[in-house]
Amino acid sequence: MLTPPLRRRGCAPRRRPRARRALSGTVCLLALAGTALAAAPVPAADAAVPPAPVSWRADLTRPGTDDVNVRYGSGALRVRDGSVSPASLGRDRGYASAVLDTHHVDRPVNRVAVDLDATVPGAAGVEVDVRGRAADGTWTEWRRAAAGAPAELPRYVVDVQARLTLWNAKGEPTAAVRAVTLTADDAGTAPAEPAPATRAAAFSARVYATREGLVGHTTANGHVIQANDHFVALPSRRALSPKGSGQYSVQVCGPARCETAPVWDVGPWNTHDDHWNPSSVREQWKDLPQGLPEAQAAYEDGYNGGRDEFGRQVANPAGIDLADGTFYNVGLNDNGWVTVTYLWTEGGGDTTSFPTWGTDVSVRQQATTASTRVASLPGPTTVRVRCQVHGQLVNYDGYSNDAWSYLPDYGGYVSNIFIDVADAWLPGVPTC
Repeated sequence: MLTPPLRRRGCAPRRRPRARRALSGTVCLLALAGTALAAAPVPAADAAVPPAPVSWRADLTRPGTDDVNVRYGSGALRVRDGSVSPASLGRDRGYASAVLDTHHVDRPVNRVAVDLDATVPGAAGVEVDVRGRAADGTWTEWRRAAAGAPAELPRYVVDVQARLTLWNAKGEPTAAVRAVTLTADDAGTAPAEPAPATRAAAFSARVYATREGLVGHTTANGHVIQANDHFVALPSRRALSPKGSGQYSVQVCGPARCETAPVWDVGPWNTHDDHWNPSSVREQWKDLPQGLPEAQAAYEDGYNGGRDEFGRQVANPAGIDLADGTFYNVGLNDNGWVTVTYLWTEGGGDTTSFPTWGTDVSVRQQATTASTRVASLPGPTTVRVRCQVHGQLVNYDGYSNDAWSYLPDYGGYVSNIFIDVADAWLPGVPTC
């Protein structure tokens, strides 16, 4: 089933006009002013006076469908049910998450400061993470921002989004967040985008995988786990996709086959262990090498006294949890080692990343709707495109296009109608 773009606060990309391919075989673009994503210039390094920072106050009064277990009342945002916790952690602590509205800025930025007006009891906690969307529609990872410690994003962005995570001990008062003010500017630290030919491939590592199970429980992004579900959990919120989306996905290769699945939960063991990142930008455990989960180091070498970030004795070296469908599909019958590729990292090698729109979008074995469906995109997803071809003409939602993109991470083709850019034929992508 294919549905129009999701209208959920903070999750779906803005709808842009799809390019239309005429029946004659010539490509014509919909000429609607102001709808295409224009490439944003990088701020001049030698500017005499840097532009003034841009500030705005987030709207906390309208919890959306991307939010998890929050309520707004008496002028503040709070944890709604103190017994809810992410499924993969199974901790006796209340948890809530609010994904706030995306804010468009009029110039590229890469640093975001946060001013939080909140009451936080001793047993409670509040964390603010921010991320940015670049001019090409792709998102950075989430980065934590705290008082006096702005988040520095790895590249220049033109849209900024914040996410609140609230905790409280069982039976204890929850934090109350009354206001969040964000200020964005240019820190002058974002590197220039590398040329496509020099981009590194996405990072891969061999990690120990455990089966999440927990059907009926709720993940960190609000998804209720189903039987034979397909998603993964990673031990850091930096790569947590909003509910229903695949904005952060991994390819998991097991004994039988590989599967690409979205990151919908946080765990196992830790919540700040982005082990796929270089040590220099890793949130915690900066003395561990890239690709080594803290739980593995604790289990195998006694790192951190053999304990996780919560002081629990680590009982296995797991660096990823797999939902049941993914677990069995890649060929595991018991917990074991898999190779994981973190698809949002680096530059993609010989691929170019693009955002998609729509829900349950089919990925086909060949460039035709009659071909075998090899995968589906659950919601807005960042995909890596290697090449494109002219195939079957597809008509959907008032748009027509015969161009299809090959997605190596899914082993098939998707109609370019569902690539969220204005061009019928993707710029900079070769013909297969």
